[in-house]
Amino acid sequence: MPKSPKASKVIKGAKKAVKAVRSRGAARRTAGPQPADPELFCALTVGERADALRVLVEDKRVAQMAKVGRYRVTLIEPVTVKPPEPLAGRRLARVVVFDYSADRCVDATVDLDKSQVASLRISRGQPALSRDEEATAIQIALEDDRVKHHLALGDVPQVALHYWSNEDTDLAFSRRSAAVLFGPGGSRPSLVAVVDLIDNQVTDVVPAARW
Repeated sequence: MPKSPKASKVIKGAKKAVKAVRSRGAARRTAGPQPADPELFCALTVGERADALRVLVEDKRVAQMAKVGRYRVTLIEPVTVKPPEPLAGRRLARVVVFDYSADRCVDATVDLDKSQVASLRISRGQPALSRDEEATAIQIALEDDRVKHHLALGDVPQVALHYWSNEDTDLAFSRRSAAVLFGPGGSRPSLVAVVDLIDNQVTDVVPAARW
């Protein structure tokens, strides 16, 4: 039975549409990887940071750390991965935590879209001090009687640095520690106080020239 002119036009139009879709698909395949969504690189919002930490502490593998509660978040930042990695195109956060109760570093990648820990690495590594740890170390040093005794007029805390001693006889060889440098503002340091951040105490006070 011959097709009507109207039916022929409909069929012809459908074939053109299918051909156009196939052409666009082929163009995408030959054009290589598509650019990543710019929003994946944006700074984490306050809510996303809270969600990332919540997801991590609810993970059974760090249940003891969450239960004891003696830990400090040293880093939360957005992270992206490229295709063909399974996590490509997802909103991810890297969370680094130092667990004081077990003297260990917890480094996790959290998938914020699925609210789950995508990867977890636990080591004896020492991440950089967080701003809170720096402030804590300075406050502990300022309250120590030995530090007060050795401070000269005009000496102030200049900086708090992560300190990891090379001497296995030092507490700072195996414990989370900071070195607080004191001296006149804008001048060379004159005194160093080593602070044990696990027990929150000053373990050593030495002249900066001998440190």
